[in-house]
Amino acid sequence: MAIKKFVVGSFEDEQVLFPAVKKVRKAGYKIHDVYTPFPIHGLDQVMGLRDTSLHTAGFIYGITGTATALSFMGWVFTKDWPLNIGGKPHFPLPAFIPITFELTVLFSAVGMVLTFCYLCQLAPFVKKHHFHARATDDLMVMVLECTSRTNEEEAKAFLASVGAKEINVQVAEEGWWLGRYDKEQKLFENKTESSLV
Repeated sequence: MAIKKFVVGSFEDEQVLFPAVKKVRKAGYKIHDVYTPFPIHGLDQVMGLRDTSLHTAGFIYGITGTATALSFMGWVFTKDWPLNIGGKPHFPLPAFIPITFELTVLFSAVGMVLTFCYLCQLAPFVKKHHFHARATDDLMVMVLECTSRTNEEEAKAFLASVGAKEINVQVAEEGWWLGRYDKEQKLFENKTESSLV
């Protein structure tokens, strides 16, 4: 992953953060992410994020569970080990409904959890840079990615003008890496200032 510079501004109130995101996007700055301690309704639309496709993945996992249950029970009771139970048919669909339902729910639930963890890069020993210690406590944090056209001082002044309280420039790994939070790790060793993007 690339090491980049970020301009980080913290906000104390979502009523200030919400219009600030609109103004920052309108000014042409690239928002890396906005971290909030609680969900803010409509923030994803204001940031220009597309709708999640997690529900589509859940539907695909559910259909896979349904097909797995019906095909396995159908194969067992019609081909592999057919039993004559009081003259009942070998493929009694109403009797298969409870197991089919349970396997549908199991596949969709487990599949969506694993997909969510993959998309959010949540796993043991996966580490990401924290831009502000209070971002998960009581502060909203907006992170702007510095590009070749970004003037850091202008970005800091703009964040101050839209209501940011604490503003600083940080150098951080853009994505995630393997590591542990309980051990000190020198992420930027052997990196020079010329390698910054």
